[in-house]
Order: sequence, then C-alpha cells, then structure tokens
Amino acid sequence: MSNKPNFFSSFATAVADLSGKPFTFVAALALVFVWAVSGPFFGYSETWQLVINTTTTIITFLMVFVLQNSQNRDGKALQAKLDELILTSQAANKFVGIEKLEEGELREMSKTLAEKAECVEEKADEKSAAEAASA
Repeated sequence: MSNKPNFFSSFATAVADLSGKPFTFVAALALVFVWAVSGPFFGYSETWQLVINTTTTIITFLMVFVLQNSQNRDGKALQAKLDELILTSQAANKFVGIEKLEEGELREMSKTLAEKAECVEEKADEKSAAEAASA
C-alpha cells in the first residue's frame, strides 16, 4: 500500500478545504450578486438565466463526488483511530470493525450496550445511595 495519495484524493482534499472557507462563500455570493445585477443589461434573457443554472448545476454535481471522497477518507481514518483506541484499551476487541456489520446487527449491538449502560448506571446509583446512607 502506497503512502503517496493519488491525484484525486489530493485534489478532493484541497477542494473540500477551500469550499469550507468563508472566503469561498463570499466569492460565491458576490458571483450571484454580479449575475443578478447584470440581468437588466441582458434583458433577463433565457441565456442569462441559463448561465447561472448551468454553472450551479455543474458545480453541485462535481462537488458531490469531491466531498464524498473526502468524507469517505475522513470516516476511514476516524474508524482506524477508534479501532486503535479499542485495541490499546481494556474495551472488548469485538468492537473493532463493527462498521462492517449489517444495520440490524448494529441495532442489536447498540441495544445490548444501552442495556449494559443502564445496568452500570443502576449499580452506580446503588453505590452512591449506600455511601450516602453510611455517611
């Protein structure tokens, strides 16, 4: 496995970073403003409308893939970090890789963990009550 990111990953990261900056929003807002102000000069023609429609459609279409790539990589990196924390802690190693389970299996595991958490919470409440009574 190569540590060198491929061109698309590097490109997607750069575009995702740039698209999330306030400057990019202001630039897009300015572009829309310029387009709107130019309407009277072009007689609000169909071509004038088509310019903004086509531009925004193409940008949106391409951004879906760029941002999805970035999000997928971020998710995988986060999952790897969580797996490492699980493996180096006293947590049950059965949680490593659970993101690959089916939806039903995840729901069942979540339900089991919630029940376990309630049990632990009840024991903690009992312990607190016992300590308060003995004080």
